[in-house]
Amino acid sequence: MKLNQLGASDLWLTRIGFGAWAVGGGDWAFSWGPQDDNASIAAIHHAIDLGVNWIDTAAVYGLGHSEEIVGKAVKSSTVKPLVFTKCGMVWNEKREIRRTLLEIRREVEESLRRLQLEAIDLYQIHWPIPAQNIEEGWAALAELKEHGLVRHIGVSNFDVEQLRQIQQIAPVETLQPQYSLIEREIEREILPFAREHRIGVIAYSPMGSGMLTGAMTRERAANLPENDWRKHDTRFNDPQLSRNLQLVDRLTQVADRYDTTPGAIAVAWALHNPAVDGAIVGFRRPDQVDPILTAANLDLTDEDIAEIEGSTR
Repeated sequence: MKLNQLGASDLWLTRIGFGAWAVGGGDWAFSWGPQDDNASIAAIHHAIDLGVNWIDTAAVYGLGHSEEIVGKAVKSSTVKPLVFTKCGMVWNEKREIRRTLLEIRREVEESLRRLQLEAIDLYQIHWPIPAQNIEEGWAALAELKEHGLVRHIGVSNFDVEQLRQIQQIAPVETLQPQYSLIEREIEREILPFAREHRIGVIAYSPMGSGMLTGAMTRERAANLPENDWRKHDTRFNDPQLSRNLQLVDRLTQVADRYDTTPGAIAVAWALHNPAVDGAIVGFRRPDQVDPILTAANLDLTDEDIAEIEGSTR
């Protein structure tokens, strides 16, 4: 697979990375429903076997369970991928989630234990919440890097003003924003800023949290489990659902020409933006991996982009 340099860092990533949100399982507030751990580990191994060289998770995914599964999968793999995780969301014994940027040293130690690592390749602030503590949080990440507990530091979901604010403390190496055909707000300011300052961008949810895979139908959206957070998300309910399914129809037409899937085309669309270095794709079973990896080497034409976006109609 093609490799992209992640911003100005020394990391070279496959254009697609393994997203481990769903492998956290179903027993927490932002789950994707039930998940089989053996299937998760098999999916991670299969992705690594096919060349994927990085995994992105977070402490809060499954309230630590995703990191544990990633740790087990990486330890039992002969090829060791880069491992990225995030901090800033903690929980108590009642499984209640709280956002804080003042407990990062404890968080990183717990993540290292669950991941069975001596150092984390990329450590990221998950959300800029509470906003008044982002400087303290970022200073803590810079200190962790100095001490060798993490190799690179970045943030997720920050806006341009917040990026400028923390840059005064330490350089921002990476940014992880949401980016897809149905979530394009970052094109206006955030992506140009990242490119200008050589901040590496790894986009999450390039398939719109499953909406753009081609497997999502009106019936499937209506029948999502109650513990799947998408059940009540506006993108999976009308009127947005109808518009998004029309978009999937256009993706399907382009996918047919390339003998691939609508989801792969959606990922390739996100990677077409020159500011985007990599895309995070969530896999729950080994058979989901192969169809999407075609996007890693697929370069869409301007005509393809126009058709997908509907500007030719």
